[in-house]
Amino acid sequence: MNLRIGVDLGGTKIEAVVVELGGSSPRVLARKRVATDRERGYEHVLDATRAVVLEIAADAGIDARQTPIGVGMPGGSTLLLADGSRSSVPLVKNSNTTCLNGRPFRAELEEAIGRPIAFANDANCFALAEATWGAARGARVAFGVILGSGVGGGLVFDGQAWDGAQGIAGEWGHIPLEPTTGLECYCGKRGCIETFLGGPFVEAEYARRAGRSLKLAEVAISEDPIARALLAERMDIFGRALAIVINVVDPDVIVLGGGVSKLDVLYTDGVKAVARWIFNDELRTRIVKHELGDSAGVLGAALLQRVAE
Repeated sequence: MNLRIGVDLGGTKIEAVVVELGGSSPRVLARKRVATDRERGYEHVLDATRAVVLEIAADAGIDARQTPIGVGMPGGSTLLLADGSRSSVPLVKNSNTTCLNGRPFRAELEEAIGRPIAFANDANCFALAEATWGAARGARVAFGVILGSGVGGGLVFDGQAWDGAQGIAGEWGHIPLEPTTGLECYCGKRGCIETFLGGPFVEAEYARRAGRSLKLAEVAISEDPIARALLAERMDIFGRALAIVINVVDPDVIVLGGGVSKLDVLYTDGVKAVARWIFNDELRTRIVKHELGDSAGVLGAALLQRVAE
């Protein structure tokens, strides 16, 4: 059997699967989720990731040391230290699980498990899975969008995730739209796309304007004039933001994932806004909802070793 282990290391949960490749859809042999508990620090996250990999392998009756493993996680890696000198091993950067930043997570996980491991940004894993088995299947160029508590993206060209020279390809959520007047982002800049389209940011802005709280799903369907105005603004920003991606990359399809992607308005008013802002009279890029649910990231991680080979 052509087996792979995929790991999705998120801010709230660590998920691992054992997948058999080779068919038109993934065959999941074993699955496990545990809480990330990132507030407990780096060593805990490292130990928890190692444990879930070994447990999922045992559940499937395989040896993790003899099975290709791929890990998807927020952020990327770098060899640069804070003082500009170079490290001998890749260090995590740009992760919203901030205890990982500046730490040699890849090398230490490889040592703990006893084999080389393929790593990629979690949004790249999402895009890779959707391009292989999901809503972007058959597309030559696909852009996968994560719209949730944060905003991320991943690029797939001809069936391979594209990291870029600096490991930041697809990071459209950190394009600063309002660099002087916008909200501060965790990345240290202001007015990033994430601070306009991330679910918690939309909810916080509604609460600021209305003096009361609503969940994003409630804002999206409310007849409250404040909610309607806010939603219209955010759809226009969504259009501007994706138009930047289309103008630069011109993908065949854009797949939306994450909790915010459930909002129907994205596929009506949101798509119309994209069409208004692109550098073309006609929007030919398909903008579609994901098909693989919240398993896309972990399934894409399992594909990383296949691509590396």
